[in-house]
Amino acid sequence: MELTVESVVFLILSAITLGGGLLVVSTRNLFHAGLYLMLSLLGVAGLFVLLAAPFLAGVQVVVYIGAIAILIILAVMLTPSVTQMPAIFNRNWALNLILAVLFFALLVSVVSPALDDLGVDNWSANFTEDSPAAVPADSIVQLGQDLVDPDRYMLPFEVASVLLMAALIGAVLLVAPGKTGDEGEEH
Repeated sequence: MELTVESVVFLILSAITLGGGLLVVSTRNLFHAGLYLMLSLLGVAGLFVLLAAPFLAGVQVVVYIGAIAILIILAVMLTPSVTQMPAIFNRNWALNLILAVLFFALLVSVVSPALDDLGVDNWSANFTEDSPAAVPADSIVQLGQDLVDPDRYMLPFEVASVLLMAALIGAVLLVAPGKTGDEGEEH
């Protein structure tokens, strides 16, 4: 196997993505977990750039890093006493680790074309250059039109924005001091 610049960049971006994801699930500080999530999503955006998909990379940065991850961090910062989680001991961590490794091995065995070399027929996915259909030249224009077309994806797009706004308002209401009906005293 020849080591090219693309393969080195892929390994670096993969390490950033997987490392950020591992830190998200292993840290006890929710604020830091949000920052690690942003790092992992940035690695995914880099992988999109490496795949020559700049539109998807831009959407990844703008939507996931710029909106959703920031909203998560803002909600964590607005919620009192939630940034530090107590130490939780799970007695089933060994079983969970074994199941995670087994599922990962199953995923690799299905995706890896190396199984064909071992004589396993029709087990791995067919990743050849002939498999994917040609992408139309106006696909991004068509996607933009579909996002604003009332008969296509406009409703789910707007519902997602309303859901995110409701989450932000809910986070603010959780930390806002409540008022009683008497004299507006805080409790």
